[in-house]
Amino acid sequence: MSAAADCAAPMKPLRIGILGAARIAPMALVRPARALGDVEILAVAARDGNRARAFARKHAIARAYASYEELLADADIDAVYNPLPNSHHALWSIRALEAGKHVLCEKPLAANATQAQQMAAAATAAGRVLMEAFHWRYHLLAAQMQAVLQSGELGRIRHIETHFCIPLWVPGDIRYRLDLAGGALMDTGCYAVSILRFLAGAEPEVVRARAKLSSPGVDRYMEADLRFADGSTGRITCSLFSSAVFRSRARVHGDLGRLDVFNPVAPQFGNRMTVVGPAGRRRARISGPASYVGQLEAFMRSTRGAANPTPAAHGVANMRVIDAIYAAAGLPLRRGVDFVS
Repeated sequence: MSAAADCAAPMKPLRIGILGAARIAPMALVRPARALGDVEILAVAARDGNRARAFARKHAIARAYASYEELLADADIDAVYNPLPNSHHALWSIRALEAGKHVLCEKPLAANATQAQQMAAAATAAGRVLMEAFHWRYHLLAAQMQAVLQSGELGRIRHIETHFCIPLWVPGDIRYRLDLAGGALMDTGCYAVSILRFLAGAEPEVVRARAKLSSPGVDRYMEADLRFADGSTGRITCSLFSSAVFRSRARVHGDLGRLDVFNPVAPQFGNRMTVVGPAGRRRARISGPASYVGQLEAFMRSTRGAANPTPAAHGVANMRVIDAIYAAAGLPLRRGVDFVS
């Protein structure tokens, strides 16, 4: 075959295996993969083989494994999606990386910043991609918010607030389990922290934090005040069960104006961006491909050498802020399961 013909040959689809038959996997991965021509969901693994086989049948996935180890040993799999409980993100992501797989890991990247750093180091050592699945970053709304801030029309930024509160009161849910690295800050709060850092374009210092608990050590509500090196301030609030039944919002105050965004977390389900400034008030709803489709496409491209907005370094930085908020609230840092590389 000639060099020209070889260059023109289409690249093989990225073949992905799923660790765990998680409820989020169809929306976050399976359906987006069907919308893209360069991705194939090849296998799923669960500790219960019957569950893995049922998931595979339902979603037309060719292979089902009764253990995560079997999936990682499959040489046909190029990459792994890890939607396991927070406590298991580091363990199985590192094992996947060491097996030569790229990893798309659900948010938050790890149980704490130390484990996030270990994951990032493992990705570097393996020469593989480790990407944090913050899908909101892959919707056009994110670029529009950034464009408003970079335009200067709000003047100097003075204060940023991000809020993500949802009603989730299900006894026994993994998000309320300390042993699985649960808590409101780890679930909805990691979005609030990520969006605040994105809008600020800088890393914050935690000034104070206050939590309401569902059980010892497990926050059902968290609020934190932050500050930045330039003197601006920030606040995040998040909850799984509180008087704020649902709140998904970002607000930026500047010397000259204000930016308000409704639903920056899942903008494909409806959003609204309002800008108030010297030129008056304007509102817009930002359309575009679903955030999960954009996220999967970015992951696929990153395995072929492109950069992405939520690499391992993003996860490490986000976890540092989360750890600092827990410390300021007088709560223990989340712990992941022990592992040996």
